[in-house]
Amino acid sequence: MAAGEVKSVLFVCLGNICRSPIAEAVFRKLVTDEKVENKWRIDSAATSAYEIGSPPDYRGQSCMKKHGITMNHIARQVQKEVEYLFTRDKKLLLLHEEHLKKEKKKSAKLELRHSNPRLIAWLVVTKDDFQTFDYILCMDESNLRDLKRKSNQVKDCKAKIELLGTYDPQKQLIIEDPYYGSEKDFETVYEQCVRCCKAFLEKSH
Repeated sequence: MAAGEVKSVLFVCLGNICRSPIAEAVFRKLVTDEKVENKWRIDSAATSAYEIGSPPDYRGQSCMKKHGITMNHIARQVQKEVEYLFTRDKKLLLLHEEHLKKEKKKSAKLELRHSNPRLIAWLVVTKDDFQTFDYILCMDESNLRDLKRKSNQVKDCKAKIELLGTYDPQKQLIIEDPYYGSEKDFETVYEQCVRCCKAFLEKSH
C-alpha cells in the first residue's frame, strides 16, 4: 500500500446482523493490530432491508467477546441509485430517515402504500457504496447476485465485488448464514472470517 493511500472495504451479507458485522469487526482488529487502521475505511451492510436498525445477533456478539473483539455496528442496507425499502414499523422508518440525515444523504420520497396501509415504502436515492468503496466483499452466491444486479444500475461503480471466501486459504468459498444455527455455527463464521480477512489484508498491502 502506497504511503498516504487509504483503501476501503465493505463487508456484506443478507441482514447485516450475523456474518458481515463479524467480518467487519475481525478486519478492524487485524488492521489495528498491524497499526494500519488509518489506512483503511471499513464498514458492513446488508443486501436486504429485513434487519435495518438492528444490532448484531447476540450469539455473534458473544462469540466475538470470547475472542476479545468489540462489535459496534447497527445494521444498514447497501444502497444503489434507486432502492425501495419496505417496513411495517413506522418507528423503524423514522430511524432510517435519521440515519440518512447523519450521513447527509437524501430521502427522496416517503409514502404510504394505499393497497396495504401497514406497509410503508421509503425511496432512497444514493449510489455511494458502489461509487466510494474499493472492495465489496460478500458471504454467499445470493449476496453476490444481488450486489452485481444493483451495481449494474450504477454507471460509475468503482467497487470490486467478490466473495470474501475467495481469499480463504482453506478454499471454503461460501460463508454460510448461521442465523438458524447454533453458537458453534457463529464460531465457524468467525474462524472463516479470520482466515479470509488475514489473506485479504496481506494481498491488499
